[in-house]
Amino acid sequence: MSDAPPKKRSLASLWLMIAVVVAPVAASYLLYYFWPPDRTVNYGELIEPRPLPDAKLALADGAPFRLSQLRGKWVLVTLDSGRCDAYCDRKLVYLRQLRLTQGKNMERVERAWLITDDVAPRAGAIAPYEGTWGVRAAGAEVLKLFPAQGSASDHIYVIDPLGNLMMRFPRDPDPQRMVKDLARLLKASRIG
Repeated sequence: MSDAPPKKRSLASLWLMIAVVVAPVAASYLLYYFWPPDRTVNYGELIEPRPLPDAKLALADGAPFRLSQLRGKWVLVTLDSGRCDAYCDRKLVYLRQLRLTQGKNMERVERAWLITDDVAPRAGAIAPYEGTWGVRAAGAEVLKLFPAQGSASDHIYVIDPLGNLMMRFPRDPDPQRMVKDLARLLKASRIG
């Protein structure tokens, strides 16, 4: 008779230990799937990472160019016409300033302007943005891989050091928040 109560007690203790271990996991799943957070930390929209092909392109001056030349760096990309209107100019300023604000990490960031048509940029259009790769991409399949709800030229995109397109910023972005996103990416990344 004295053996029965301890067995019940040990079985109850076992169930209690299982409940203590399983309860936090079950609660986390319930919270994540039924009460998702209202907002995320990042400002830019994370997009399903997609590798970009290593298409044969050319720079604005006609020199051959491949996207693989930028691998190993974080790349800020804008897509726009060679005419480069005021909004295009503003995006190029954002690319330059985003890179400069990264201080000692700015060498980890490259900038590229994918020219979406056969219009050559006006003389001196790229000069104020020295270091930005002006790439002729008219008709290239790579342009179709940049997702957008409206026009791909509305956004600034981010390509990771492995060559994957992974983030886009909205039209008329908040530069302060873009700087924070890029700084966060550079801090978290061991590559690039």
